Amino acid sequence: MTENTPALPDFSLAYYSGDRKTGAIAIVRHRNGKTMAQPMRSSPVTDREKALKPLMIGMTEEQHVILLDPATKAIQCLDEFPVDAFPAHKYPDSGSNRAWYMNDGDKESGNDTLNCADKGSSVTVVENSGSSTARYLTTICVGRGHHQASFVYPSRRAPRVPPTAYISNLTDGTITAIGNDPANKATYLRIIATIKLGESGKEELPPDGVPNNSFPHGLVYSPVSGKLYILKNGYGTVSVIDPVSNEIEKTFAFKGHSNLLVTPGGRFIIGRGADRKSDAEHVVATLTVFDVVSEQVVDSAKLPDVYISQYYFNADGSKLYLTTSSSGSDAQQANCKSDCLLIFDLTVLPKIKLLKELDLGAPAGSLAFLNKNGKTQLVFSSNSAEGAVAVIDGASDTLRQKISVADGSPHSRILSLAG
Repeated sequence: MTENTPALPDFSLAYYSGDRKTGAIAIVRHRNGKTMAQPMRSSPVTDREKALKPLMIGMTEEQHVILLDPATKAIQCLDEFPVDAFPAHKYPDSGSNRAWYMNDGDKESGNDTLNCADKGSSVTVVENSGSSTARYLTTICVGRGHHQASFVYPSRRAPRVPPTAYISNLTDGTITAIGNDPANKATYLRIIATIKLGESGKEELPPDGVPNNSFPHGLVYSPVSGKLYILKNGYGTVSVIDPVSNEIEKTFAFKGHSNLLVTPGGRFIIGRGADRKSDAEHVVATLTVFDVVSEQVVDSAKLPDVYISQYYFNADGSKLYLTTSSSGSDAQQANCKSDCLLIFDLTVLPKIKLLKELDLGAPAGSLAFLNKNGKTQLVFSSNSAEGAVAVIDGASDTLRQKISVADGSPHSRILSLAG
């Protein structure tokens, strides 16, 4: 550290590492210029079936792990981590104190046999998920296949939009609409519509339209247009849904993308994808900007030797962070820049501007942020292979420190903690 480099602010992190069967948690603390990584005490493997393994839903203010028993739905806050606990895929609802956890079901049938028998897989809703006051609300059976979630709400431009959670069901080719307004007792946390995404011009559909090959993966809401946008990977199209009527208003071509993200404020939707076919030795990532007001594609970019993994925004919405990994043939994977973090300037939208390609030395498992007064001070990256945390300056986008936390593992996640 040079004399002109400010000291790192204090922070606390939880670092999960595992092999997707068992795992461990370490608590990383930085105080007064000193950093310490302390493994959390673990409890041993049991003979629990996969469906009965406890779900890790968060960490408390006291840095205890919050676990949900899938059978009884009881929540416990413990100072030790069951090594077979599963860190559930979480979608926080920014408009409330609720978080939604996705259960994709078993690989063979796509069913959550514990909660839904043979009728599909599920989502679980918990309030205050990062607190010792965490409370289980409900588990809702939805469609089959991998799920994503998006939350819609009324805005100045779309005041009639009711608070609703939308869950995509990859295998069934449907979207499940669930009431998300506690003031509406008739619909709150109840299924209010199932939207079928099959297009008869693309395939021969079964009589009830389910399952189909639309393969929805990517759903975002824009408060500017008041519409929900669903990317249908199987068709290379996007369907626009009116959340007031839950009807598909229109569908347009949007080929070459595998996911959608909406920019802070909701004016622009960015599609991301990868071209593995044009060049036998190189994967080319694609970013495409769609303006919800003009309903036109307004910019696009090609990124050679990049495969985009996850996306994040900083606190004030001025930057987009894209983690990378490898994909494609052996030759394509050998050329992929899988160890870099891509940082984009969102202040120049609708133009795509790459600010920095930051070499992390290992692929990022996930990112977390230290924010203060609406600004991002630090960005943290969990680096699975190294068992380390990379600490990045939120203003200069420079790598400030690497913290060794655990042995390398196939999978890691990171969570910024209070205190």
